[in-house]
Amino acid sequence: MLVMTAQAPPTVAVGSKASAESGKGRFGTFAGVFTPNVLTILGLILFLRTGIVVGEAGLAAALVIVVISNLITLLTGLSLSAIATSMRVGTGGNYYIISRSLGLEIGGAIGIPLYLSQALSVAFYVIGFTTALMTLPAMEGYDPRLISTVIVIVFGVIAFVGADIALRIQFVVLAVLAAAIVSFFMGSWGASIPPTLTPHYSEGQSFWTIFALFFPAVTGITVGASMSGDLRDPSRSIPLGTLTSILVTFAIYLGAIWWLATHASPELLRTDEMVMGQIARWPTLILLGVWSATLSSALGSVLAAPRTLQALAQDRLVPYVLGSRLGSPTEPRMAVLVSTAIAVAVVWMGDLDFVAPALTLFFLNTYGMTNLAHAIEILVGNPSYRPRIRVHWGLALLGAIGCYGAMFLIDPRATILAIIASYGVFFYFERRRLTSTWGDLRSGLWFALARFALLRLEGEQWHVKNWRPNILVFTGQPHNREQLTETADWLSHGQGVVSFFQLLVGDFQQLSEQGLRKGARRRIREYIRNRQMQAFAEVDIVDDFVSGALTVSQAHGIGGLEPNAVLMGWSQTADGLVTQLRLLRGLVALEKSVFLLHVDDIVGFGNRAVIDVWWRGRGGNADLMVLIAHLIRQHRSWAGARIRVLRAIDGEEGREQTRLHSEDLLARARVDAESIVIVKDRPDQPFADILETHSARSDLTLIGLNVPSEEQGTEYVRRVDEALRRIGTVLLVYGAQHDDLLDVESYSDGDTEASGGVSGSSVIGGGAREPS
Repeated sequence: MLVMTAQAPPTVAVGSKASAESGKGRFGTFAGVFTPNVLTILGLILFLRTGIVVGEAGLAAALVIVVISNLITLLTGLSLSAIATSMRVGTGGNYYIISRSLGLEIGGAIGIPLYLSQALSVAFYVIGFTTALMTLPAMEGYDPRLISTVIVIVFGVIAFVGADIALRIQFVVLAVLAAAIVSFFMGSWGASIPPTLTPHYSEGQSFWTIFALFFPAVTGITVGASMSGDLRDPSRSIPLGTLTSILVTFAIYLGAIWWLATHASPELLRTDEMVMGQIARWPTLILLGVWSATLSSALGSVLAAPRTLQALAQDRLVPYVLGSRLGSPTEPRMAVLVSTAIAVAVVWMGDLDFVAPALTLFFLNTYGMTNLAHAIEILVGNPSYRPRIRVHWGLALLGAIGCYGAMFLIDPRATILAIIASYGVFFYFERRRLTSTWGDLRSGLWFALARFALLRLEGEQWHVKNWRPNILVFTGQPHNREQLTETADWLSHGQGVVSFFQLLVGDFQQLSEQGLRKGARRRIREYIRNRQMQAFAEVDIVDDFVSGALTVSQAHGIGGLEPNAVLMGWSQTADGLVTQLRLLRGLVALEKSVFLLHVDDIVGFGNRAVIDVWWRGRGGNADLMVLIAHLIRQHRSWAGARIRVLRAIDGEEGREQTRLHSEDLLARARVDAESIVIVKDRPDQPFADILETHSARSDLTLIGLNVPSEEQGTEYVRRVDEALRRIGTVLLVYGAQHDDLLDVESYSDGDTEASGGVSGSSVIGGGAREPS
């Protein structure tokens, strides 16, 4: 659907000087956009290849080829026009539009190959002109490379002096081109023949090879857009000039195909490149048309290439000096010198026909990205994207498919090379971590995808198989708790969600006015970025730590991404442990799993080679402990670590049955772990003694955690703290999920002890009740 609205064109702020300079426009629609486009589209293919298209494909198929080709460019022109009416287009044309829509990295990946294509095109068009010129007897004996070099330098001087002169020359070239076309259509009146409708393909030719032969004719539709920084009103001139040039040249190609089919035989059309000269009223004008077509295309490229390079330099994608004007108020003179030097070098490199397809492919890649930029802008729905020309996203997507399809039809191998080159540039800029001061649509794209996913997730019924860690980590400033942040990273292992929280306790008005919240969050984000971690940062101002933490645990997250676990460090003070116990009770009431990390100050995580899990029957703690031990071992920091699942029993007679039972359960859970059964020295042997004997040298020990009663709380945390100091690093685990987290079929454990696993309270502290 295409709709034009009457609203005033909106503008968006950008971070380049181009936006400021775009107001210094000198050219209108006809001189700045329409003329360069027409002169590039009506090039050598019109005069030298259109006859071959008709002779090979026949009238009907030739018309289809022209219609398909122009449909692709029309869709691209509509997308370009839509984007141009939603922003103030600065220097750089298509590069500017793509970089401001899809980001600097993608803009650079498209812009640098586009610039090189434009610079190389100058040489190719001039070489084409020289080749035609050398057919004259008077030119015998001259070195064609020397003639091409002179022409390139002359064009470079014209562009160096000013685009005004170049565009005036284009008016002369346009007049010659128009005279040649008129001469062609005025020729052979009354000598028409019945057209051949059906194809007569030569060996090795087909509809698609002829399509590939013709399609480059229509790829000059954005030459005018490259003059965007010099246009008085880009948002008006680019749409009007681009669409008008497409329609006018479409009509000319349709007429030329009909005239050729009705005035020459298929055999003549296939064998004589200058067949238009035989049909024309004044054949000399056709030769002049060929010359003017090549020169005009070269002149258009020598104007477009420096402006693309200038835009790249202004965005610091190439050295900034390349965008220097060298004293000119308007012309990118340094870029003109560089582009001219490249063209001269190409002239002297000899036969470069193998590069020619790549030029068309880079242009098509640019057009495809223009279509995608508009389609994504519409689908993302950024409020700032308000084009006056509204083009349905499906049409833009169809245009993109057409562009990339044409690329593969023209030359599959060169297409792959062009894609590799673009991706190489993209990854280079991605590693440079470019920043820009304008907003591109990437954030809007991620927002739209996140919104869609969250809404779908909200409507899904939760199942234990889909459990993933979504962990709140109360880190304070994380650089003070490195081991806590490391543990969070291991637990999530790129599959879960981790949020680092700092709670600022105090008066809200006072702390907010001091800007402490914003500064603290910025420092946490810097910490995450510097360590290349996958986590979120948040800072909240609260009146009290416990009530604030409980509020955060309830309010953080959205939809199905609510946090299901909380990770904290085991306090080193008696008052801190009492506070943590209060918080633990609240989190249990909220059905949050809780992890409390006690790190041995001397050995830390040791060699990260052994993880112990103390097991006491199926239940939330036991299942969760085995699962997170498995997750931790998946992390590269724990690669190759052994997981030992340890169970303590009262008598020797139950050892074998318990071992087989544990091994069977681990096999069903698909967890590679070693089952160890320990027989107590005596039935009343304290668990702390057993723990010290078997896990003191382990690198990480996981122990289940229960919630003591109010009366037993202080004594409980004292005994647990004493036990923890006797062994190495320990992660205490309370599992709120009492479902089958290990994804094994339900069956009785045969263990009537605690359903909460090896409960830290009953086993370490003693005398505590199990949570209901």
